[in-house]
Amino acid sequence: MFKSKLLIAACLVSFALAKPHARDMTVRESRESIPAGYVHSGAADADTTINLRIALVQNNPSGLIDALYDVSTPSSPSYGEHLSKEEVETFVAPTAQTVESVNSWLNEAGLSATAITPAGDWLSVSLPVSKANELFDADFSVFTHSETGKQAIRTMSYSIPTRLEGQLDFIHPAISFPSPFSKLPVVSSPNGQIAAITGPLASTCSSSAITPACVQSLYGIPTTLATQSSNQLGVSGFIDQFANQADLTSFLKKFRTDLKSSTTFNLQTLDGGSNSQSGSQAGVEANLDTQYTVGLASGVPTTFISVGENTQDGDLGGFLDIINFLLGESAPPQVLTTSYGENENEISRSLANNLCNAYAQLGARGTSILFASGDGGVSGSQSGSCSKFVATFPSGCPFMTSVGATQLSGSSSETAASFSSGGFSNYFGTPSYQSSAVSSYLSSIGSTNSGKFNTSGRAYPDVSAMGTNVEIVVDGQSETVDGTSCASPIFASVVALLNDQLIAAGKSPLGFLNPFLYANPSAFNDITSGELYFFSRALIVDADIDPKGDNPGCSTNGFKAAKGWDPVTGLGTPKFSALKAAAGL
Repeated sequence: MFKSKLLIAACLVSFALAKPHARDMTVRESRESIPAGYVHSGAADADTTINLRIALVQNNPSGLIDALYDVSTPSSPSYGEHLSKEEVETFVAPTAQTVESVNSWLNEAGLSATAITPAGDWLSVSLPVSKANELFDADFSVFTHSETGKQAIRTMSYSIPTRLEGQLDFIHPAISFPSPFSKLPVVSSPNGQIAAITGPLASTCSSSAITPACVQSLYGIPTTLATQSSNQLGVSGFIDQFANQADLTSFLKKFRTDLKSSTTFNLQTLDGGSNSQSGSQAGVEANLDTQYTVGLASGVPTTFISVGENTQDGDLGGFLDIINFLLGESAPPQVLTTSYGENENEISRSLANNLCNAYAQLGARGTSILFASGDGGVSGSQSGSCSKFVATFPSGCPFMTSVGATQLSGSSSETAASFSSGGFSNYFGTPSYQSSAVSSYLSSIGSTNSGKFNTSGRAYPDVSAMGTNVEIVVDGQSETVDGTSCASPIFASVVALLNDQLIAAGKSPLGFLNPFLYANPSAFNDITSGELYFFSRALIVDADIDPKGDNPGCSTNGFKAAKGWDPVTGLGTPKFSALKAAAGL
């Protein structure tokens, strides 16, 4: 009897040492329900190894944001005085005490973590499911996506030691679920053609396809070669989308005969990325992005950055990895364009905030970050069923520039593309630089779609550019594509050419764009109308929706294009000469 009591006591002591008592733990993150499309498939195997990333609390993130706005707001005395790598890292590096406390706690559990970011604010640790459950008072289980069969090991909640609050920010992946559709290229092949072009653009714009010459005419983009070798334009590549040099050569021979046919792009890789030159592996997205940067930003050194599958950021699929990769460079590109995205509600608020702050770090160093807003109208990054409007990410982040899409009407005027994603973030509030423009729009629509979106959220897109019937070359053949994927590299090229002239004049590049853009609304072609445009991709559009410049979805007409800023086309499309003047050139 006495031995039995001792044995029971020993077991209780052992359990107490293995799993902290609930009163010593604080719930850090939780979600109320399993994401739509997923089902719980049972407990995860206790011996399965999972790779967790631990975000440490940064030293002074609010100071970073203040510094970002100081160097990015035209009226600021510090405008254009971008920060160095070391200056940025002083804001985000965790304190020595934070690093020591978290690592000591992990060491006590028999674990060793590795820093995976330049500032040391992210750690990586591998451990079995059983250990993760004990360490974080969690229940890591297998969840299966019903449509695709994709499985993920996740927990609906987890806790951290109360004594580490203010030091351990969050862990990932934990409550964020992967989206099987989130990193697909937002690009599609149209069925039809736009109406015959009349008016001043008739000589450069065709009813069957949009070409570089047409885009140059639309926005007044110069064809003269850039002169500054220090001015760099980066193009993000994901999911084994390869940019083909032979296709670029064919594209330039057809559309930019004034450029040398040997003009090419540079290549950088991370996470095991590559760039196969097999014609059959040419990626529609990668070719589009490189052809409409090299082909429009004449002479600007362009680099294709291929992110492989060996990512260090979990379900972010390399989004954070590429930013950390660039933050580790002494001279990152002055412009970075990305044509991929996902829905905001698929990732945790903590993770979204951390990645958004990573964009702020790069912006403070003088990089303009542009993303395609998405192709699902108000139903998210890609079309889908919904009852409330779905925000996209990272467009909801206030420290990057979101680009929507337009199309060309027969009268040579631009109208809103109905698939162009736009709306309001549920994670981030309306930043001051856009508060007046957004307030005016909300006043104009009154109670329309009331309750379906967050009226106090960061609004997007910020700007737009041509996004329908854009002609590219893939595997030696010409084809046309649609999507905000077209718009982001086009606008990025405009920014890169402005930077070239700024640097040549001894001035700083534009860096984080938004305060500058919203301070100069007259530098844009205001898009106030549009047509409902049907194409082969499965865009959810009700048959009774009228073609009035909306971005439909969620069984509604979505938002309308309007005078001034709107959540379909943003401030509008660029007028190069006006932007040049606004930049002081």
